[in-house]
Amino acid sequence: MNTIVKTTTVLALMFATATATAIESKNGTKASEIERLTKKEITRPVFKKKGDKLYMNLLNLGLEKVNIKVVDSENRVVFSEVVKGELLIQKAFNFEKAFEDSYTVVVKDSEGTYREKLEVK
Repeated sequence: MNTIVKTTTVLALMFATATATAIESKNGTKASEIERLTKKEITRPVFKKKGDKLYMNLLNLGLEKVNIKVVDSENRVVFSEVVKGELLIQKAFNFEKAFEDSYTVVVKDSEGTYREKLEVK
């Protein structure tokens, strides 16, 4: 029994060494090195619906210009605002007294355009 454990351990170490060597020769890097990837983080707005209210939060890491607008089903702008230089953008949209319709909140920043729909009945 003791011989089986020792043999299995030796075989596992040999396999790990062979795998690390194969990876090293394939990538041209050492297996022990940590590869650091530089990736730009994309932040998107977070929407939360609560009854006839819609809450929006956006982490604006680049302090870029952000366009926010609300349009109705006929694409008429009922609200528009441009925010610039704010790290955290928070908005609450109250549709309690709005006419029955389908509304879309559009948030546009340097990363893209995001939409959230809300039905008022």
